Amino acid sequence: MIGKIKGKLSEIEANLGLIETSSGVFYQVFLTPEIINTYKEGADLAVYTYLQVRDDALVLFGFKTKSEYDLFKLLLSVSGVGPKTAFSVISFSKADELVASVKENNSDFFSKVPGLGKKTAMKIILELSQKLQSEFKLEKMYLSEDDKTVVDALVSLGFTANEAKKILSKLPKNLSLEDKIKAGLKIGTKSSI
Repeated sequence: MIGKIKGKLSEIEANLGLIETSSGVFYQVFLTPEIINTYKEGADLAVYTYLQVRDDALVLFGFKTKSEYDLFKLLLSVSGVGPKTAFSVISFSKADELVASVKENNSDFFSKVPGLGKKTAMKIILELSQKLQSEFKLEKMYLSEDDKTVVDALVSLGFTANEAKKILSKLPKNLSLEDKIKAGLKIGTKSSI
């Protein structure tokens, strides 16, 4: 297994980089946008790598930090998530934001990842929340029509969608729609979400 490569970034083409080691061997590695934006051709770098063995190819995925690499492997443990999907999730999110989104059951966070559907996002949240020892709440994933109206109202009043959902989770369930909006506004203005 190739766990880490240290060398010179000799070429970049889209998200593929060619890394030349000191022994003169060139490795073709899929690189995250952060690596590509940080290092220019000719720069020395060291990347953590994951080797995918397929029938038709050996594919290397490169990561800037050990935490990105560990999260990538954790994503691979989710049923239905392969290396390309896991790499996309890592490429389009920061490690701490990803963990926070899983803990907050925030499926909207994953909508910015190209090619990742809502079903897969929910599966990632469900399975990773168990592995990250956070609590998965199905009612946080699906909002009732009244709850959607409350969230929309709070968003129109200047809160972000994520802040509005946090406020909603603090509201008593037995309030009327109008009272939920009023109480949500009070909660939102009293505390920094």
